[in-house]
Amino acid sequence: MSKHPTDTRNRIIKSAWELFYEKGYDDTTVDDIIERSHTSKGSFYHYFPGKDSLLASLSTLFDDKYRALSETVDPEMNSFDKLILLNRELFFMIENTVSLELLTRMLSTQLTTTSERHLLDRNRFYFKYLRRICTEGQQRGELRDDIPVTDIIRSYAILERALLYDWCICGGSYSLTQYSSVLLPHYLGYLKK
Repeated sequence: MSKHPTDTRNRIIKSAWELFYEKGYDDTTVDDIIERSHTSKGSFYHYFPGKDSLLASLSTLFDDKYRALSETVDPEMNSFDKLILLNRELFFMIENTVSLELLTRMLSTQLTTTSERHLLDRNRFYFKYLRRICTEGQQRGELRDDIPVTDIIRSYAILERALLYDWCICGGSYSLTQYSSVLLPHYLGYLKK
């Protein structure tokens, strides 16, 4: 086991969300999370004041997925195709490992919070990776270079959030992954050079 603090925090987050999916949020205890993550109560409470604060950690789980994908995506793949692939893989993970109820709770907190809006944090790996892909896409002539990279990233992030919010509002009545695989390329098509 790694002693690195970020690894400990991420292990707690990953374990918590696995348990939330398996047992439900209400039936998951802090002790369950500690046992699954192989940490201590001291470690848990060092990072989180309680179980409720883990709801804001879903963006960390998303970033972990993007980080893992960044290590496996073919660097020669067209940048536009990379954006579509990343979305498909993230949404597949969400559909299969994050309960709709908790995703809805987390998204609603982003609408009502007066403090941290973690989904918009530009220091997240998500935004850094998107910047790298889009900059590379412009340099290789795959994405339009008359649109600033920040605007491309903003469009992509807005569309992802819109699809997530709609899926939650509709109670997960359709496949998020399939719906996005049709809509996202269509709406982002204007970015291709």
